[in-house]
Amino acid sequence: MQLSFLRPIYARPGPWASIYLDASRDTETSRPEVGLRWRALQETLIEQGADRETIGALDAAVRGHDPLAGDYGMAAFATAGQVVLTEYLSAPPMKDLAAYGPVPHAMPLVAQRREEVPWVRVVADRTGADVDAVDVGGVSRHALVRGGNQYPIRRVKAGSWSQPHYQKAAMMAWKHNAGDAAAATAELAEAVGAEVVIVAGDVRAANMLAARLPERWQDRVVQTDAGARTAGAKPDALDDVTVQAIAEVAAEHAGVTLDKFGMQQNVGAGLDASVAALQRGQVDTMLLVDDPSSTEQLWIGPDPTDIATTAEELTALAVADPIRVRADAALVRALVGTDAGITVLTPEEAPELADGVGVVLRYVDASTPAGGDG
Repeated sequence: MQLSFLRPIYARPGPWASIYLDASRDTETSRPEVGLRWRALQETLIEQGADRETIGALDAAVRGHDPLAGDYGMAAFATAGQVVLTEYLSAPPMKDLAAYGPVPHAMPLVAQRREEVPWVRVVADRTGADVDAVDVGGVSRHALVRGGNQYPIRRVKAGSWSQPHYQKAAMMAWKHNAGDAAAATAELAEAVGAEVVIVAGDVRAANMLAARLPERWQDRVVQTDAGARTAGAKPDALDDVTVQAIAEVAAEHAGVTLDKFGMQQNVGAGLDASVAALQRGQVDTMLLVDDPSSTEQLWIGPDPTDIATTAEELTALAVADPIRVRADAALVRALVGTDAGITVLTPEEAPELADGVGVVLRYVDASTPAGGDG
């Protein structure tokens, strides 16, 4: 995952207020109403020393955001009375969270977004298609395709003297409509750089559409008989297929990064080696096992590469007043500041990763520290 979307919150000094809120507006009695959840986070920020202006700015953002349907969350980051970044979360956070400190607490947002995979999904029938796409930044696009050939669509029953003519005309109409839908699908796929194209709906129409996609998209197609364009069609099965297809591509990305890391023969493994590489601007991609319960801390200075495991190390590097912060917050800050990426892993995906962290390096030289024993 590239972290450029976080640059605005590292372009300013702190302190920062960071919140993660289940913003779902529902009638379930099993959890408090969103207003009560937000008030609890405000109290936490007050206890941690946040100023009223910053809390007020967050209050306006929470109360004034455009609500989404269903369950969702939001993350927001504010400083000096201004909200600098607000992000919708496709699902509520694991738990509501508020933090006030020298740097933004961005790791929960990074972990929830994980690997971003741009995708296109098309639901086709014999008259056209609905095409949806999402790019790396999470921006969605939609295209409605009304095929240019709307009549005749249905083949006539056997026995009519004109049956062969209308059979052929219907097939030609389907093919033309599939061509229009394929063109729209390819256009959106090109626009978002899609890595997976889910083709769903009427089986015959979907097959025709898939066959008419340009060759470069053919090996990215996932076909399913889930989904339909009819009114009242339930999206659950199609959503499940979409999530699974995206997850498989994301897993492939993680596998590639793990392979690159393994080829370094233990260079860049562990927290000490990772921090040393960040100091040198040497990191291409960090592998990090997400652990919200971690109490690990690091020391930082004014610049992104001012990061160390001890205050003395930064003092030796002429950093006047090192600050101690959460390790994951310091790591994400350094990654953003050095244009490095991150691959977030579960413990099961990287059981032998020393300290739960390692880095794929842009280069290796004689002074590059070796990794840990893990």
